[in-house]
Amino acid sequence: MEIVEGFGIGVVVILGALLILFVRRALVTRSGGIIRLSVRVSTMLDGRGWSPGFGRFAGDELRWYRMFSFAIRPKRVLSRKGLAVERRRLPEGQERFSMPADWVILRCTSHHAPVEIAMARSTVTGFLSWLEAAPPGAVSPRMASQDWPAA
Repeated sequence: MEIVEGFGIGVVVILGALLILFVRRALVTRSGGIIRLSVRVSTMLDGRGWSPGFGRFAGDELRWYRMFSFAIRPKRVLSRKGLAVERRRLPEGQERFSMPADWVILRCTSHHAPVEIAMARSTVTGFLSWLEAAPPGAVSPRMASQDWPAA
């Protein structure tokens, strides 16, 4: 009888963990602006260290949540004000095995700290539009530094 009770408790614990994961995901994704996004959390080995997750746009922030985590808070927050894209590239070597074939890797700087994010090619345009957007009447720092011809 003890084996059956232990098995039953194990099943209840597993179902509880799955319920928590689904409730967490529902809370985080209840509003729009969600994209599939992988972030490179470790650069110790070439092509390794990618963690899958999803990003949520919230005002001037891109909040990244790990796919398989119980945390309700984002693991990483990227502010639009301090974020700039340095380079785009396709997955190379081992990276091709850890992400879909149509993904693009963006190397960005965030307050002078490099960060690599990967997303679908179709998502990059929207991400870049969000990054360059500014509220009405505000001057984007990326636009202010450029020389514009006098009208």
